[in-house]
Amino acid sequence: MLVSVVIPALNRSTLLHRALLSVTEQSAQPLEVLIIDDGSLPHLNPSNYSQYPNLKFFRNEITEGVASSRNKGIKQAQGEWIALLDSDDEWDSSKLEKQLELIKTSGEIRAIHTDEKWIRNGNEVLPPRYLDKSNHLLWERSLRHCLICPSSVLLHKSVFKKIGFFDESLTVCEDYDFWLRLLLEEKIEFIEEKLVIKHGGHPDQLSTTTWGMDRFRIKSLQKLTDNNKLSPQQKTLVIKVITEKCAILAQGSEKRQKPEEAKIFRELAKKYSDGVSFLSKVL
Repeated sequence: MLVSVVIPALNRSTLLHRALLSVTEQSAQPLEVLIIDDGSLPHLNPSNYSQYPNLKFFRNEITEGVASSRNKGIKQAQGEWIALLDSDDEWDSSKLEKQLELIKTSGEIRAIHTDEKWIRNGNEVLPPRYLDKSNHLLWERSLRHCLICPSSVLLHKSVFKKIGFFDESLTVCEDYDFWLRLLLEEKIEFIEEKLVIKHGGHPDQLSTTTWGMDRFRIKSLQKLTDNNKLSPQQKTLVIKVITEKCAILAQGSEKRQKPEEAKIFRELAKKYSDGVSFLSKVL
């Protein structure tokens, strides 16, 4: 089974070395590593990474976003399997080997992810309990929180033909959007081992530089309401979560003294709340 590793990178030349070293140290080596330089200033210099084998560099002249960069790498990949890795994360040396072994022994698997270790400012921290990654009601729980880490997944290339690629209109939460679509149509296997190390605390993390991440989750959920794979019960739950997130954003806008913005979210919450009431009567 041939694996292509896809790594988007924007102005993270030092962190990229750490990520690449963790790929080089894998007990099961990938076929290739595709690095997509997403408009870094200055551009990443491939000669600075010549010590790492099987690298292929691609360059966006301007920053197009992580979704576009991942998609570009996936489309260029030669491997049967796609492993995503964010430039600020790293892998345990056995990560790919353990995933491939489970695929060999478990039959028809097309998606698999692992648990992760969180490091903040050099110290390990425990993630909140609500981010439990087990398969129990995983799709339903994923509506409120992004539970799958991109750096942990190994996906068969046919998955993208079936459900599409990352939504390039989303500047953040593109992974949240993708996992919801994936989980509607595919079972994802879970290795309950911390085979990914996620590093936080650096200033350019999108989760810390972007206000109101739920704005983008709401956009994703609105799209999801049109998905014909949703059961009536699933659609009701999606609408309920939209209503909850709109109410939270309205409160946040009021605290930021932006009453017009708050009004928009409250009106959207009412629109979807009325939809929940209607669906409940129908069901």
